[in-house]
Amino acid sequence: MMEKAENPSLLIEGRNEVIEAFRSGRTIDRIFVLDGSHDGKLETIRREAKKAGLRVDYVDRKRLDELSESGNHQGVIARAAAYSYASVEDILERAEKKQEAPFIFLLDGIEDPHNLGAIIRTADLAGAHGVIIPKDRAVGLTATVAKASAGALNYVPVAKVTNLARTMEELKDRGLWFAGADMDGKVMYDCDLKGAIGLVIGAEGSGLSRLVKEKCDFSVRIPTKGNIDSLNASVAAGILAFEIVRQRMA
Repeated sequence: MMEKAENPSLLIEGRNEVIEAFRSGRTIDRIFVLDGSHDGKLETIRREAKKAGLRVDYVDRKRLDELSESGNHQGVIARAAAYSYASVEDILERAEKKQEAPFIFLLDGIEDPHNLGAIIRTADLAGAHGVIIPKDRAVGLTATVAKASAGALNYVPVAKVTNLARTMEELKDRGLWFAGADMDGKVMYDCDLKGAIGLVIGAEGSGLSRLVKEKCDFSVRIPTKGNIDSLNASVAAGILAFEIVRQRMA
């Protein structure tokens, strides 16, 4: 599988995102708040900072704009300890501790950080045990991803692997089946998506790579009636994920 690795120090931007970071127990090193701003969420952030013994730096908007990586700081930026990549084993252990069949997202070359963040958010809401991304030709855990996840990155383990197809082979030995999102697949309502499953989502535009598609046990598609030929990757991931949730709850 893979070893753990860490990102450089990460900025968390946005009021909800900073609150979720505090609530999840993430270590915040420094926090910057727009001077003169007052509302309920900022008061919550100030209280959490006080409980953590953390000084709040009040700065002007120009300073926040200079610090911001996402361009949407909402008057607050926290500098946090780095997000750590999990290992694949961590994800499997999470399922075991919950006494649930593993449910994992595998992302084959997602390059848009907003898509990755949205998928991590979906993974949290759908009760998935983790997300696996490839090391190359894909976006990693950036500040924009953290922002787009709306705080879910604090709760969903993300593993980065050298070879996604090989990881799928290893997970097959652990009892997982893989459903690859593909327009030529079987309609999702006609697929058995229960049990230990990996939902495989391809890259924006190009879809699943040949090797990864070959490792999938079957292909699954969302029935559509419009004129364009595909959905956004994160939207497709959300629809398929909640069909898995529906079947697991049935």
